[in-house]
Amino acid sequence: MRKIIHCDCDCFYASIEMRDDPSLVGRPIAVGGRAETRGVIATCNYEARAFGVHSAMSTARALQLCPQLVLLPPDFERYRAASRTILDIYRDYTPLVEPLSLDEAYLDVTGIDRCRGSATLMAQEIRARIQAEVGITASAGIAPSKFVAKVASDWHKPNGQFVVRPEEVDAFVAALPVKKIFGVGKVTAAKLRRRGVETCADLRAWSLAELTQAFGSFGASLYRLCRGIDDRPVKPDRIRKSLSVETTYASDLADLAACQAALPALIAEFRVRFERARETRPVHKAVVKVKFADFTQTTAECVAAMPDDAVWGALLDEAHARRGRPVRLLGVGVRFVEDEDGVGGQEAQMPLFDALPDEACGGP
Repeated sequence: MRKIIHCDCDCFYASIEMRDDPSLVGRPIAVGGRAETRGVIATCNYEARAFGVHSAMSTARALQLCPQLVLLPPDFERYRAASRTILDIYRDYTPLVEPLSLDEAYLDVTGIDRCRGSATLMAQEIRARIQAEVGITASAGIAPSKFVAKVASDWHKPNGQFVVRPEEVDAFVAALPVKKIFGVGKVTAAKLRRRGVETCADLRAWSLAELTQAFGSFGASLYRLCRGIDDRPVKPDRIRKSLSVETTYASDLADLAACQAALPALIAEFRVRFERARETRPVHKAVVKVKFADFTQTTAECVAAMPDDAVWGALLDEAHARRGRPVRLLGVGVRFVEDEDGVGGQEAQMPLFDALPDEACGGP
């Protein structure tokens, strides 16, 4: 039985800002782009979240919800410096560390003798070291799988941890709202709710065939995860081949002009994620994805060393012209230059845009 820790810092960017400027403590703050440039929120502290502010929200909307919000530009040099210390702490416990962002990672501590072999004690020690050495707090989840560990790490946030033992997994997952399953956002959750599905226990009444018919290839993931089945290994050498963000709109975008009007906010969100990714390889291509109201979709791409708004705008024109119908989802992204041998690392090529139905990807 595996022992997986999912650890991430509490509102990482905002915590670094409060650490370095104590006058910000207790005030609602957010890190992100300016409203006048259609910026988005990268992260915010818990005081801001009390007003309904959250990551990936437009800065303009955040300021409407919280006029007293202190908006700070991101300082990635400081965040990366803190990240190096955090990742070094993780790797001091196990070589099997799979970073998900600057501060977040999965750790496989199966068979590790440290802390008498207790993953719970290791998580406590890791969190204490992050607070002592970096000056911010972190939360952790401990479980036999990546999915359950990640969910558990949110249970006692901020500055807490939660353990789900192997014999507790079935009941723990059964009680979860379906929106806790990775890939189930507002659109899919609403679709399931209309069919009487609120929890993972409700979803277990559906057969694999029924879920596949309703949700395509994502149905198989729903079938496994609602039962707490997740055998994915922790991959310390995962190589990113691409980076993207996408958004499903509450109302379809009626025409090309509406799509072009929505594009700058999506590009701004992508740039936040791009900076956060710390990717060192050069960009090779720019890509735009369009999903139409009838659920058909297309992508357009071109070679571009570092795409700008005009490049993505031209790709959007090309992709939209293929069907010319109202649009429910837009995505923008890039592909990176791969190694000369074409392998680019140990992990197989992944699709640029995750094959998940109707959900926004990315966002810190």
